[in-house]
Amino acid sequence: MRAVVQRVKKSAVTVDEKVTGSIGQGLMVLIGVEDGDTEKDAEYIAKKVSALRVFDDEEGVMNLSVKDIGGEILAVSQFTLLGDVRKGNRPSYFSAAGPEEANALYRKTVELIQANGIHVEEGIFQAEMMVAIANDGPVTILLESHKLF
Repeated sequence: MRAVVQRVKKSAVTVDEKVTGSIGQGLMVLIGVEDGDTEKDAEYIAKKVSALRVFDDEEGVMNLSVKDIGGEILAVSQFTLLGDVRKGNRPSYFSAAGPEEANALYRKTVELIQANGIHVEEGIFQAEMMVAIANDGPVTILLESHKLF
């Protein structure tokens, strides 16, 4: 499982000109589920996202988590995070999980983050979405449950 986590001042996702999720200060989290991922992968990503210390403390050091600052998370499922362009220029999504498996693990990840007491807004699974991101910093962190990086 992969996630791209961005520290944001605000973020929103729109589907068919209707806002389906919107947050103020917090994290924008794009989640890609790989074929063969399990609940352990969802647990890893949820734990890392919930505890990631990317917000400044009173001394200007990135030492606080989204929960510490009372922030929110906007979560969006994004299979294109599994795009492989090592051969040619058109991404191959061979390693991406199928929709049923991906949605189940995406949902599990969101539920686990919520269980940590963090408010989560969402996009709509498999919808064509417009995502507005006011990246703060910019700060962008890549997470990979198989610890490839």
